[in-house]
Amino acid sequence: MKQKNKIKSILIANRGEIAIRIAKTTKIMGITSVGIRTLKEPNALYLSSVDKVIDFPDIDNGGIPEFLDIESLVLLAKRNNIDAIHPGYGYLSENAQFATRCTEEGIIFIGPSPRVIQNMGDKVIAKEIAAKNNVPMLGGSNGSVDTLEDALDVAEKIGFPLIIKASAGGGGRGMRVVYKKSEMKQMYFSASSEAQNAFNNPSVFIERFLENPKHIEFQIVGDSHGNVIHLGERECSVQRKHQKLLEEAPSPALSEELREKMATAAVSLAKGAGYVSLGTVEFLLDKQGNFFFMEMNTRVQVEHPVTEMITGLDLIELQIRIARGEKLPIAQSDVKLNGWAIECRINAEDVQSGFSPCTGIIKGLRTPEGEGVRVDKGVVTGSEITPYFDSMVAKLIVHAKDRPTVIENTLKALNDFHIKGIKTTIPFCKAVLHNEVFKGGSFDTSFIEKDMDSLVHHEKDEALFGALLAITNHRIENEPIKEEKQSLDAWSLINRINNM
Repeated sequence: MKQKNKIKSILIANRGEIAIRIAKTTKIMGITSVGIRTLKEPNALYLSSVDKVIDFPDIDNGGIPEFLDIESLVLLAKRNNIDAIHPGYGYLSENAQFATRCTEEGIIFIGPSPRVIQNMGDKVIAKEIAAKNNVPMLGGSNGSVDTLEDALDVAEKIGFPLIIKASAGGGGRGMRVVYKKSEMKQMYFSASSEAQNAFNNPSVFIERFLENPKHIEFQIVGDSHGNVIHLGERECSVQRKHQKLLEEAPSPALSEELREKMATAAVSLAKGAGYVSLGTVEFLLDKQGNFFFMEMNTRVQVEHPVTEMITGLDLIELQIRIARGEKLPIAQSDVKLNGWAIECRINAEDVQSGFSPCTGIIKGLRTPEGEGVRVDKGVVTGSEITPYFDSMVAKLIVHAKDRPTVIENTLKALNDFHIKGIKTTIPFCKAVLHNEVFKGGSFDTSFIEKDMDSLVHHEKDEALFGALLAITNHRIENEPIKEEKQSLDAWSLINRINNM
């Protein structure tokens, strides 16, 4: 087994902007970063950010996607004498088997132990740990529910509405809301079947369903010396079908008193779980200010930059230092939350077609700059957006002194963010930031569903305005517009301009 204070090289078992993000920190720390080239994107931007590039082995692995192939990834690390593997987020980042194989082969897995990943990934076990550590819980089943008869018994006790959830996994899969008894049979078998297909585990559990809560998560970090602290919360209620679209830190919903209560619960859970590494404890918050444990994510989050912006800390560096066996360099009293930060996920999606993925070649790219503005991106002009990977192409993160200012500055940055050749969620993010409910801070997880019509209408207004402005000036990003476009109807015109 390698000594944990000897991380001289790290294999980044991921791609896109998170691979670039990890490589940025390893460079500062003097650690050699190693990236993996795949046949699906052999010229990807992230490959130019690492110190060394190795090719994914040309073997028959049964069609397993490259970044999900545990044995090939471990083999790559072994063959190249790499000390550690950083999984980023998604893919194998919360896979206990992957962490186990790394440990067995003497490779440092930059994340929690396999046991903790397994426990917190199993929603039933995670709930048991939370309950033992006095973390507020929604009422529900005691463990998994293995038959329809048991599910009906639980429903009788807790009442409707209720929610059926997969015991393993997340992301909204294997999840069904039930409003009345007559729906139980269909929803129970539907949730179990989807859980089996998504996670190879049909087990489900049942909870009381909280109507339209807020989704608040706390960033925690623990070392192998028994120290656990929190780095404040993130507001994650702007989401669609359980997928986050925009995050901010801190949350406009929390008073200092409530923040302290939720943070105490998050730290208590992490200590009870024996947590070592970076992690996130997620809560649901009702309109009366009551909060309830939802789940724990045992990895770095997509939205980690907003926490970095308000704390001044490098979370990837903390992960690596903890993996090396070091003590946390800060105590809870050292953590200061300064100002406000917002992150917009820039996805290659057509919002007006139900957020459907948009593939193609990026023909032009201009990103915003300025004080408090950060762009984490995995593409450049000429990059191809393929159907093989997640639709997120960049993240815009903006930091300012307070929430009104950061909303204003984020809108300015979005106006300076131009991607040509594909449709993106940039206009949609603008619409969210212009929305009065969002600006008032009273939104919850039903926000997108309730305001979808007005948000898309605003997006159309923005697109139409841009199209008409382009016609008036006879240019778009300094390229001439042919006179014939003036004879097109407005939406055909906008589509033509988007595809120039």
